[in-house]
Amino acid sequence: MNMITNVQSEDRNERVSVQTRVAQLSRPQKVSLMALPLALIAGVILWESRAAPVAAAPPPAIVTVATPLLRQIAEWDDYSGRFEASKSVELRPRVSGSVIAVHFTDGAVVHQGQLLFTIDPRPFVAALAEARAAVASARSDLTLAQADLGRATRLLEVDAVSRSDVDRIRARVQAAQAALAAANARVQARALDVGFTQVRAPITGRISDRRIDPGNLVQGGGSGAEGTLLTTINALDPIYFTFDASEALFLKARRARESGAAPSDVEIRLQDETDYRWHGRLDFTDNGLDTKSGTIRLRAVVSNPTQFLTPGMFGNMRLSTAQASQALLVPDSAVQIDQARKVVMVLGKDGNVAPHPVTVGPLIDGLRVIRTGLTPADRVVIAGTQMLMPGVKVQAKPGKIVPQAVAAAPAPVPVPLSGEATFAGR
Repeated sequence: MNMITNVQSEDRNERVSVQTRVAQLSRPQKVSLMALPLALIAGVILWESRAAPVAAAPPPAIVTVATPLLRQIAEWDDYSGRFEASKSVELRPRVSGSVIAVHFTDGAVVHQGQLLFTIDPRPFVAALAEARAAVASARSDLTLAQADLGRATRLLEVDAVSRSDVDRIRARVQAAQAALAAANARVQARALDVGFTQVRAPITGRISDRRIDPGNLVQGGGSGAEGTLLTTINALDPIYFTFDASEALFLKARRARESGAAPSDVEIRLQDETDYRWHGRLDFTDNGLDTKSGTIRLRAVVSNPTQFLTPGMFGNMRLSTAQASQALLVPDSAVQIDQARKVVMVLGKDGNVAPHPVTVGPLIDGLRVIRTGLTPADRVVIAGTQMLMPGVKVQAKPGKIVPQAVAAAPAPVPVPLSGEATFAGR
């Protein structure tokens, strides 16, 4: 314990003596004492800096530049819709009776005027014969009345008959003429009934299956809904494609039409197709927009000579927005996103690159349409834009912008919902 106390007291005495000696130094001596460590540190740093080699400045970045590609392009708007029959008829009988024959195959293509159903005509043939007999009777009555009128007229000349008797005979002739006309009208009506016993196709198209087999009684009706449904026929060549367009796209198309643009062509592809192989034209626009959805219904007419297209099919359609126009195109990889805007790096005359804000359009074969922000003479950086800072000097090498052929996507293969498989030969 005494040894520890003695050591501590000696340390304190040494510190006191050092402080005393420092306090006794003059002011210049104190400054020299403080500057000595700083001078040693500076010397070490200077020696290390002279010994280490100076790092060389990095070379300028190498980039590829090219002027924008100037090409004629056609722009399209995309829609989706379904096919509809250009004409559709529900076949119902005009007369009641028993179906005795069906003259078509379910699902076949029928032509206008082709015989489809036969209703038992015997009751209507009998009614026609009765009407014709009534015509003969009316014609006989008219002949007799005309003969009586001729005799009365001759007797009136010699005052052998009164004028009132002649007037009554003349009225009887007119009544006989009216009765004959009515009888002839009944003959025409009965003849129509006989003709209606043969139900023929009113249009050319693909027929559905028969809803009534021979031997069944059908109910005729003049209003349509009262008659028994026999089958339906859809006209498929041409066929309609209906779709809904937004108000903005509708206004865009109307503005283009008012400016003198040609009628818009449409191209359609089906779900399992990769290219737009079906072509048509717009022929109808509805007379008002749907206030709930803000869309308007439009229709295109599509040629369908093979009748492959069927009502109810879904299709993707594109509609040309205007005539072909000149456009500037650059590789899509050259367009960068700078916060909320899109820019393209352009090489200036001084060798520095600078970002140009641009307005972009659709993508065509790997090239992006530039609507605003570039001129045909601008030298756009198309390669080497990684880690490229605005305002830095670069080493440029010339390049060329060419479209890149995009491989067509394989057609989707429909997946069966269920099924079985066995080895061949079993």
